[in-house]
Amino acid sequence: MSLLRRLQLALAAFLLVLLGWAALAPLRYPTRELGFDFPHTAAHSAASARVPAEVWLTLGVRDVLLLRNRDREPHVFGQLRVLPGHAFRLPFEQAGEFPFACDVAPGARVLVRVLSQPDPGWARLRWRLRTLFEAVRDLPMEGPEE
Repeated sequence: MSLLRRLQLALAAFLLVLLGWAALAPLRYPTRELGFDFPHTAAHSAASARVPAEVWLTLGVRDVLLLRNRDREPHVFGQLRVLPGHAFRLPFEQAGEFPFACDVAPGARVLVRVLSQPDPGWARLRWRLRTLFEAVRDLPMEGPEE
């Protein structure tokens, strides 16, 4: 058997093991909170605020929305008023879609989608791939400030 063929088989075996782990391994995160920041100067320019129109949470994995106001102005999220420099933890206990009014979000609302924890197998693999895709999509497009 040629060296190239052995490398191809080893790579295929590695990918199968990796996919098996992604489909079956338990979901763990260092914290159950997902941060939602009102950035500095958010009140002055909604376009530059970078507040998402949609937030995804998963029960038992990341099911607490941590609202942090880094601006000098208070902001509204649903029925909550988050004062400057303060944070508020908003836990979710059931799956569903929850729309919240938000003064700096596109369209002045944020949709919080809370998913059930995915079962082992294809559902968990799809969840991990979607989470990876969202993390790559949300990477900052600008370089570090000098």
